[in-house]
Amino acid sequence: MTDKKIFLTDKAPKPVGPYSQAVIHNGLMYVSGQVPLDPQTGELVRGTIEDETEAVLNNLRSIVEEAGATMEDVLRVSCYLADMEDFPRFNAVYAKYFTINPPARSTFQAARLPLDVQVEVDAIVALPA
Repeated sequence: MTDKKIFLTDKAPKPVGPYSQAVIHNGLMYVSGQVPLDPQTGELVRGTIEDETEAVLNNLRSIVEEAGATMEDVLRVSCYLADMEDFPRFNAVYAKYFTINPPARSTFQAARLPLDVQVEVDAIVALPA
């Protein structure tokens, strides 16, 4: 593989396992699943689905913006919820982050998410030339 670049910013949580925060290749950035970790403390943000979703999407936005893009440049996201009953409440927060031309998206209920969080989101982002 040519031109593969590992991307890491201190403005989002550092990886807690053998994976990269994001990988850039051919003008696209592939962001690993973000969970509600506070990037400053490394501690989990626990609370309502809204609290955790805000933390997750703030982490995603930090990675996107540090790479020189905006949330409008996000092409696709995968969303994982511990409980699909939380979907409407998750969606209400999500809509605040993708107000114009939202990305393509899939949403799944996962039997169990890392660290027993309620939500995880990954993304593919088009980077500006």
